[in-house]
Amino acid sequence: MNRNTRTLIVLAVALAVAGIASYAVYVAVQRIPTRTVEVAQAHAVVAAKPLPVGSLVTPEDVKLVPWPAASPIPGSFTKIEQVTNRGLVQSVSENEPLTESKLAKAGIGAGLPPTIPPGMRALSIQVNEVIGVAGFVVPGTKVDVLVSINPGGQANESRTGVVVSNVQVLTAGTRYDQEQARQEAKPIPTTVVTLLLTPEDAERVTLAAGEGRIMLTLRNPTDDKLTKTTGARKSSLFAGAAPAVEERPSTARAAHRAARAEAPPPPPQPSKPYTVETIRAAKRAEETVR
Repeated sequence: MNRNTRTLIVLAVALAVAGIASYAVYVAVQRIPTRTVEVAQAHAVVAAKPLPVGSLVTPEDVKLVPWPAASPIPGSFTKIEQVTNRGLVQSVSENEPLTESKLAKAGIGAGLPPTIPPGMRALSIQVNEVIGVAGFVVPGTKVDVLVSINPGGQANESRTGVVVSNVQVLTAGTRYDQEQARQEAKPIPTTVVTLLLTPEDAERVTLAAGEGRIMLTLRNPTDDKLTKTTGARKSSLFAGAAPAVEERPSTARAAHRAARAEAPPPPPQPSKPYTVETIRAAKRAEETVR
């Protein structure tokens, strides 16, 4: 038996053994029982597109998607009919589940009124890019309202102070501005800011807007402490320089007399020399006498 024949026999035996082993593994795997894990599916109503606050939910705005029954969403809905014709009190994103806390009560309608809590008021003020903190005043942020006034009509009596603090912004921009910004994919041009105020604070802000210039300061969302300041006056801008105090004339004269009384008398001045002319016989001379 030559070498080639022996090589072919070895290859044939190896292939036969490999085939038998593969078949044995296949049979063993087929005998393993199949375990089927059933995932219970529920349903949840989610937004089909981004919806701004105040929108009236329609059937075209939402959709029904499968949701794991083991992880239900508190306050969610399982039917589209449960959310239609209800206003949104919070903006939602695409594919975000709708919950009871994000919707107004049925029959109230849509728009801004359902978003106002009982006992509060919504007040809109006109702003520009500077007053609106360069566009960072958006719905949900907290601001302080400042006013600069001149109560006495004189330049040195100008004053700036905090009218109300820790106020929530309901909306930024008008409805037309928001729709135009979504169509053009641009930032919302903030021309009007609507604040959530108590009736007393609404009166203060309205009076401040009529008396002077309104400004807004942006707050940290976690900072809920009221701002307590004494205000700033024009005379306090250069508080580091001590103002010159004008002394009254009577006070100045009294101080001058007291200084003269306490001062020691001046030393006597030496007498000035003088000249005497003398005549002795036929001679005339001058002598200095001290």
